[in-house]
Amino acid sequence: MIRFFLLFTLLTILTFASEVQRYRWANGETYLVFLEKHNLPTKALYYNLDKDDQRLTEEMRSGIHYQILRDNNGTIEQMLLPLNDELQIHIAKEKESYTFEAIPIISTTKTEVFTANIVSSPNYTIMKETGSKKLAQIFTASFRNSLNFKNDIRKGDPLVMIYEQKYRLGEVFSMPILKVAMIEMRHKKHYIYLNDDERYYDEKGHEVEGFLLARPVRGARISSYFTKRRYHPVLHKWKAHLGMDYAARRGTPIVAAGSGKVIYAARMGSYGNLVKIRHSDGYETRYAHMKSFRRGIRKGRRVKKGQTIGYVGTTGRSTGPHLHFELRKHGRAINPLRVVQVTTKKLKGKEYKSFLKLKKKYDERIEFHLNNQTKYKKHPKFQNICYVHLRESDAK
Repeated sequence: MIRFFLLFTLLTILTFASEVQRYRWANGETYLVFLEKHNLPTKALYYNLDKDDQRLTEEMRSGIHYQILRDNNGTIEQMLLPLNDELQIHIAKEKESYTFEAIPIISTTKTEVFTANIVSSPNYTIMKETGSKKLAQIFTASFRNSLNFKNDIRKGDPLVMIYEQKYRLGEVFSMPILKVAMIEMRHKKHYIYLNDDERYYDEKGHEVEGFLLARPVRGARISSYFTKRRYHPVLHKWKAHLGMDYAARRGTPIVAAGSGKVIYAARMGSYGNLVKIRHSDGYETRYAHMKSFRRGIRKGRRVKKGQTIGYVGTTGRSTGPHLHFELRKHGRAINPLRVVQVTTKKLKGKEYKSFLKLKKKYDERIEFHLNNQTKYKKHPKFQNICYVHLRESDAK
């Protein structure tokens, strides 16, 4: 492990020992096909893994950049396969075999900002200014249901984005996290803020939520949050917790977080009794560890938002009664707290006062960058081939 960390912190040193190459995961390629293509042992690197690690390999997605380290003879020594922005698969050669482990991603996070003047639409303007589809996506998604970009936008209207961006091996990595955004339309400024509770609010303190219910178990306590890396206290290894856990008494009703079609309702390994519901726009929700399903809940059944689909239990790998709730979009797990669409409740009391302090700081930063016309800083292109050299003492 020490050798691995030393190796990948030396990527920028131009020497000539081992060669690191960067590739893009092919569209439609599975992990098993990937192993076979590189003549890697499928038994050691897949079939002998436990079910959780096998399930982790299903998180590989097209377009992800991964790295392969080869020696002078072209033999693969190590691989880094990112699963998300927190966790990655590390494959390493040891003597005549290969090992598999999930490890945290080493990354740095920077707060970045830019201003732009509308050319034709926010989406086109941000793409033209930054070349980033991701930045354009999170901006338009944030205001989609509250502003009419088609009729109210005018050429020259200013916009500002302040966001956090992760970097891995010197390259932009993962979705940016929007901290605050502003767009001026018809001489009126409109804002959206990421509050300390990790939810989004407009300038009046109205919460901006997804189309889904905040709690599929009414009155339940959140016992575990969404995280892409967590050191499992029982299994003693790094795992992702790709959902929210809601602790509640056994038998408490579980409701559908949104209207949709049941695509799975049966037992599934560590999930225990599991229901999957497919919603519009590529969304899917999962409800695990159920005690039982409500009568009539089966594959192919359509359900409405708020309809009871089952009851809290502790089936599968579970230490106590709770609901494990997942939200996925096009198969990829996302944080339910970060879905941005529809305005709902308003902050009050101490929470509202705290929000106003945060809002004041962000507003001052927005004005500063507007006045200075802060432009987007383009990032240098990542070199697809690097060379690394380990001192003899490091490699031991």
